[in-house]
Amino acid sequence: MIDLVFPDGSKRPYDDGVTAKEVASSIAPSLAKRSVLAKLDGELLDMDRPLPHGGRFELLTRESPDALETIRHDASHVMAQAVQELFPGTQVTIGPAIEDGFYYDFARTEPFSLDDLASIEQRMKEIVDRDEPFVREVWKRDDAIAHFKSIGEAYKAEIIEGIPAGEDVSVYRQGSWKDLCRGPHLPSTKAVGKAFKLTKLAGAYWRGDHRNPMLQRIYGTAWASDADLEAHLKQIEEAEKRDHRKIGQAMELFHIQEEGRGMIFWHPKGWTLYRVLENYMRRRTEAVGYEEVKTPQILDKSLWERSGHWEKFHDNMFICEVDDGEVYCVKPMNCPGHVQVFNHGQRSYRDLPLRLAEYEPLHRYESSGSLHGLMRVRQMCQDDAHIFCTPEQIMAESKAFVELLQSIYQDLDVELHAVKLALRPDQRFGTDEAWTLAEDTLEQAANAAGVEVERIANEGAFYGPKLEFHLKDAIGRTWQCGTLQLDYVLPDRLDANYIGEDGAKHRPVMLHRAICGSMERFIGILIEHYAGAFPLWLAPVQVVVATITSDADDYAREVVKALKAQGLRVEADLRNEKINYKVREHSLAKVPVIAVVGRREAEEGKVALRRLGSDGQQILALGEAANALALAASPPDIARSREVAASREAG
Repeated sequence: MIDLVFPDGSKRPYDDGVTAKEVASSIAPSLAKRSVLAKLDGELLDMDRPLPHGGRFELLTRESPDALETIRHDASHVMAQAVQELFPGTQVTIGPAIEDGFYYDFARTEPFSLDDLASIEQRMKEIVDRDEPFVREVWKRDDAIAHFKSIGEAYKAEIIEGIPAGEDVSVYRQGSWKDLCRGPHLPSTKAVGKAFKLTKLAGAYWRGDHRNPMLQRIYGTAWASDADLEAHLKQIEEAEKRDHRKIGQAMELFHIQEEGRGMIFWHPKGWTLYRVLENYMRRRTEAVGYEEVKTPQILDKSLWERSGHWEKFHDNMFICEVDDGEVYCVKPMNCPGHVQVFNHGQRSYRDLPLRLAEYEPLHRYESSGSLHGLMRVRQMCQDDAHIFCTPEQIMAESKAFVELLQSIYQDLDVELHAVKLALRPDQRFGTDEAWTLAEDTLEQAANAAGVEVERIANEGAFYGPKLEFHLKDAIGRTWQCGTLQLDYVLPDRLDANYIGEDGAKHRPVMLHRAICGSMERFIGILIEHYAGAFPLWLAPVQVVVATITSDADDYAREVVKALKAQGLRVEADLRNEKINYKVREHSLAKVPVIAVVGRREAEEGKVALRRLGSDGQQILALGEAANALALAASPPDIARSREVAASREAG
């Protein structure tokens, strides 16, 4: 017998081997009809699969958020079946569910066209109407290899050959079509529904390696309802308008070229934006006790071996070997270098917490197919810092970091959407006891800062669990940016010590933390969040002084000088063009303020201010305008300091 604990806390006994469908039927026939998946101790299972043990049990309908990933996974199977029915001879390879949808990679000599997508969609709907059950079968590994080879599925056979000999594999069948898959799946193709859309074609190397054959990837999206699908398609349309690559080109912020794949060529305006954000982050962290350091770009392989990164991460490292046989790694992260700074000289408990920050380039090898504008690069900079502290200081330091992150996100007008606690992975360093302590401490610290966390299994780093901070942008997309990782392992591997109050040596605890994460990616997110219309303090060009007539050119230069004297980023537009043309052009370039000057403004010493998004204008004396704009352009932290100082003076 097994005991199942239901969401309402009730407990029921069932015979060994009972299926989720049988459990649902024992409660109510209508529930069995509506249920599409079961969740047992957090793991999703097919309705027809015997429950392996007792535990916390829940039945899911199609409308459950937990069922959405399976709907998408099943949609990928339906798409693959449709493709092979329409285009015989096509080989299937890998087809997972992904965020907001799914894809499948196909091996086919003739390229798919966009017109083919409509035909595939129609066949998918026909397969849904067939209501073909998803049936799980367990095969011997060697039998599965032989079968897929016999039907010409060389890629699928290769995947199975990577499974250890002697292990059985699961195959799911829908009608006569079948695929290697771990599952789970919905009861039948009908349960997938028709709220799906194939969205685009792309190329993808087999196993992500450019030395392997190029495959054809079809992307799609799938949802539980037509309303959800329609909302998502509208979001995609808006996202395309906000694409940071298009806006970056239009605003002359950056470019990428073949000779530097995954590397960003920042233009003056883009680098201004970058430095404004970086300087803001520096001020915020320095204000709460972080000290900035700079560590070498390349370090000997031996250090990365001692830290454990060589074993776990070397495939993503850029490596160089010099003539005398020494091997160096271009650093993909700062943490081993920061431990070396900590280790230089004797540390006392009185020195802790020690907060070390660094804003220097990191390099990670990402496959060519995964590179994407600012969002996925090979050279990046993180707003990276490491806190060395005593065990007693973990809670306070973690809570303070969460509060700092929340404050910074508020300043940048992005919403903290969710916080997830990534738990121990299967491959890890450290003891289970240390992992349990670290996981519980991070959750308690987040709760102390007023944040609830969602636990995510197997997603932690190899040296410790981490809090992942997900923000939401202006059109509702979520992005994982900030992290806080609690690490007992690296200080031990790299022999970090401090002298405790008892006079003995102790290991410090290491907190790895970032708020933006990759600065490049975060700027890409901000470009799309603001659609290029940055708040005044962030805008690369804050004011353009535009002349109505050439008679005002000299006065325009005077205005530029006065505004620059207030620290504003200003350009002049003295072209012999109509003022409406100039205003329209600079509005399209997302310049926050256009200061219009003509003969009258020159004579009266005034400017006409036009703000982005407003049809009106404000006439101010030059000095008044310069002071008002400088005040409005203050970064949020400086504006707060000014308000605090003014309040103290008034008090």
